This record gives sequence, C-alpha cells and structure tokens, in this order.
Amino acid sequence: MGWTISQWRAAYLQDQADPAKLLGELLAGLQHDDPAWIMIVDSATLKQQLEALAAALEKMNGKRCRLPLYGIPFAIKDNMDVAGLPTTAACPAFAHVTEHDATVVARLRAAGAILLGKTNLDQFATGLVGVRSPYGVVTNPFNPAYIGGGSSSGSASVVARGSVPFALGTDTAGSGRVPAAFNNLVGLKPTRGLVSNTGVLPACRTLDCVSVFALTVEDAGSVLDVIGGFDALDPYSRHSVPDQVAVRMDKTPRFAIPQQPDFCGDEVQAAAYMAALAQMREMGVTLEPIDFSPMQALAALLYEGPWVAERYAAIAEFITDHAADMHPVVRDIIERAARYNAVDTFKAEYRRAELKRALDIVLTDFDALLVPSAPTVPTLAAVEAEPIAVNSQLGVYTNFVNLGDCAALALPAGWRSDGLPFGVTLIAPAWRDRALLDFARRWQRHAPWTLGATGRESPAECTVSTGPVAPAPGYIRLAVVGAHLTGMPLNHQLTTCHAQFVERTQTASCYRLYALPNTAPPKPGLVRDAQNGSAIEVEVWDVPTGGFGAFVAEVPAPLGIGSLELQDGSVIKGFICESWALLGATEITALGGWRAYLAQLNN
Repeated sequence: MGWTISQWRAAYLQDQADPAKLLGELLAGLQHDDPAWIMIVDSATLKQQLEALAAALEKMNGKRCRLPLYGIPFAIKDNMDVAGLPTTAACPAFAHVTEHDATVVARLRAAGAILLGKTNLDQFATGLVGVRSPYGVVTNPFNPAYIGGGSSSGSASVVARGSVPFALGTDTAGSGRVPAAFNNLVGLKPTRGLVSNTGVLPACRTLDCVSVFALTVEDAGSVLDVIGGFDALDPYSRHSVPDQVAVRMDKTPRFAIPQQPDFCGDEVQAAAYMAALAQMREMGVTLEPIDFSPMQALAALLYEGPWVAERYAAIAEFITDHAADMHPVVRDIIERAARYNAVDTFKAEYRRAELKRALDIVLTDFDALLVPSAPTVPTLAAVEAEPIAVNSQLGVYTNFVNLGDCAALALPAGWRSDGLPFGVTLIAPAWRDRALLDFARRWQRHAPWTLGATGRESPAECTVSTGPVAPAPGYIRLAVVGAHLTGMPLNHQLTTCHAQFVERTQTASCYRLYALPNTAPPKPGLVRDAQNGSAIEVEVWDVPTGGFGAFVAEVPAPLGIGSLELQDGSVIKGFICESWALLGATEITALGGWRAYLAQLNN
C-alpha cells in the first residue's frame, strides 16, 4: 500500500474503511519467503487482535480519536517479545516463546495498532550490514547488489516497500539510522531511557534504544508519542528532563559539521553530502565545521573496548552451550569479550566520560550536529570480502551517539548519482528529540522525498507548513499578544516558570485588538469578531503544567485565558479580553499587533 499513518487514519475516519478488510488484504499480500520477515502473523492471530481492537473501541464509547493508532499495521524487529510468539534474534536455536509483550508492543497495541509480524536482523543485533542472518539477506530495495543496512534490516525494508507505515528496530551503534539512510526513511533514535527496553533482548544493555522507522517525520513523532515514557520495570528507563524536552530550535539554527568528513573513498557519497549541505544553507541554516576527532575516539570505544562484553553478558548462557549455532562473524565479535577485564572496563568508562564532556562542550554552541548517516553504501560483495572491516566503516557517524547520551534523527536528504538514496543525521543532547522533530518537519517541507521505495510522493500535510510539533508532555501551549511578548515588561513571568518559546505567528482572521486604558504596564485586549476581524500577531509558548496555574493567577481582569484560533486552524490557550473593557479603549486592529502599535507611539 505504501500509506502513511495519516493516510491510514483518513481511510478509517473519512472513508469508513473496515479494518478487517484492509488488514486482511494486506496480510494476504505478504510473502512468507521474503527475507525481511522472520515470521508473519496468521489470520487467527490477526482476528484476535481485531477483536481486542473492537473491544477497546467499545470501552472508548466508539471514539477512535482516543486510540491514536487505531487499526494501523506495524512490524517489530525479532529481538522484541510478543506474548505467544517466538523471539529468535535471528538465531533459530535461541528461539523461545514469552508470556508478555515487550512494553513498546503493549503500548502500541493499547493505542490501537495491529502487529503484522517480526522482522529479520543481523543476529543478536550485532552488525550494521543486514547480512548476518540464517533467515536470509535483506538487500537494498533500490539496487539488490547493495546492502540494506542493519542490524534492523527487516524493519527498514518492510516500511520502505510499503508493507507497513512504521516498524520498530533497535539502535545501539546505528542500527536505527544506517538502514533508514539506505532505505530512504526517517529513523528516530530516541534519547536513552525515553523508550522502555522491557521485553527487548539486550545487545549492550546500558546503551540500547528502541528505534522507529517511518515514511515521514510526522509519523515518527506520532509513534514516539505512544511508546515514549518512563517504565518502572526497566532499570535503565529515565524520567525526562522538562527543560531539555521543551527546547526548540530557532528558525535559522546553527549546526556543527565535521571539518574533514570521512567517506571511505566514496566520492559519490561525498557529493550527495555536499548537495544536502547546500539545501540546508538554502533554509537559512548556519553550518560550522568542527574538529570531529573526539566523536571518532568515542565511537572507537564501542567495538574496540569492553562494551563488547555487554553483548556477551546478554547471551552468556546460550553462547556457552550453542556457539556452533551462531553466525560465525557474530560469534567472533561477541567472543572478543574475553580480551577485557574489570580494570579495562573502568578505564574505558573514564575515557568515555572525558570524551562525552568534550562532545557536550561542542554541542553547547550549536543546535545540533549534522553528519552523513553513513560514509558509504557497500555492496554485498564488499561485505562478504571484508565483513568486519566494512561493518566498522559504517559506524563512523553512529557509534558514538549512545555513548555520548545524545538523541538522533536520520532523514532522507536526496539521491546519489548512482540512484541510491542519501541520508543525513541530526544529533543533539539528550531529551531534545522534539527539537529535532520540529526542525525535521521543516526539512521535509523544504526538501520533500518520495516515501521509502514506494515511489509515492510525500502527502500534502508533510509539504505544507502545519506549525510546530505538539507540545511536550507536561506542557500547555499558550499564545500571548501583548505585555508577555519577548522583550516586553511581563515576559519574565513566562521565563521564570521555564516556559519555552515555540514560534511567532498570527491568529486566524477573526480577531480585533484594542489598547486598553489605565493599565500598567500597558496591555492590549484581544476579542473575537468573526465578521470584521483580522489576523493579529502573537507569540506561542509552551508553559510547564506545574507552573501554569500560578501564571494564570497573575493575569488581571479584564484579561483572561481562553481558547484562541491560530492562522493554521489550530486552537490553543491564549489571552482574551472581556468585552466590557473595550469602553474607552483604542482599536489598533489595523496595525496587526501590539509591537506595531508601540512602534507607532514611539515615532
């Protein structure tokens, strides 16, 4: 089908499509010999899920809006548990059936999503190439002579080819970003601890992240909204840091880029990166080259240091008894754990902390780090000839990110001259996932891409501005029109409660603005007038829920907080004025906003 989440929603809400019919047809079209799938659910399992969906809808009194992923199909990497289904991690001898869903799966199902199957991977999530599996090699959908990337190879492939609108992978060293780039997808690698790993087989437990593959930025954000959040059952789950969550990028952000990017001799990849940078500059992005050596040193620790012992710890009992059942390259990598002892581990952790501090200092001066998602796109033949060396090359721009406790978002960024897709990755400090999504939506509008390998164009909602992403959990979006604007006398009431600026925009064309008499400091009054109104300039801020009550308590009559319609049709909280206060007020609607009025007074 190749539908996005929004197109699936439209099919249900506007066309009144039947989930059983749509999903039944989709399931029937999936091929069991497709190496991207390790297992596809049968019709009985699909029926059980549809019955559970119907029951959930009944509990919601038929309100589908309370099931944000109602009837939307998805897939998961086969290192995640699903009750009653085997988990193999691409190793048949390891297969076992669990009684509980992984937390992420449970959250998706609770939101109405329907699981269609489990996907192939580099065995035990060890690799960036997608060829280390007894279930088959997942090739590049644009040219089968090239790899599709790993370890989350199957999840990327089934999204790229339109089988499902989104799929979950995991990302320890880049397994959610490299396949995204090679499959022309969005690859969201959240902040460590933002998404639960309960029920997910570890690779490196201290570093692992569940990742999202999607066709559009909006879809990736929609999935994150469902699966994100603290999980007490996961000892590595973390509570978010509100000040960082609410950070938004300026419309002309500053990105750091590698001073001497490494493309492993791939001039075609280098040219695609230069073209993407030119597109970024067209958007008004400032790009500043930096010394990339601290990130390279941090990346080297992942496989050249004792973190490989975490991979051994994850399957220690299994590898002792079943080493012969493992893929030889995977076994060779994991058995390197024997080279390291506890002293090596502490020394490496000290070095990691030093390099992370260096990375933190670099990012202090920038909104994000912008890198190629991969330095090259290898052929299957190249990987077969040098399986470990080529795999190591692919981690140049990915391996350091989790060691540095960063959020990352891989994005399509044009095409190579040989017809393969090219991708870039934005990297920011922990908890700034939404800031990355916000910018990425603008990037998709500026440089829209076809959806994966489907050939379908991005839907209109992805290429037309629809405003910033929704407020972070724990925040209320508020429009201010007068004395609370940036630089105005009461703006401190927003900043002292840690509110975050979102954007400057206008109301819908149905408001009138008045300068109120006898107010100190001077304040305007905004009233709705559908017949004779105009668009009025406002600023939008995200206010922490915990401080919103105290903020509202400082708002004096005749002003108040009500619902305000913006020019994009969205309705948020905002300043309004009681009509009785307009007696003696001066109408300033024609000036378009409070700033223009004050400027006129000063002139």
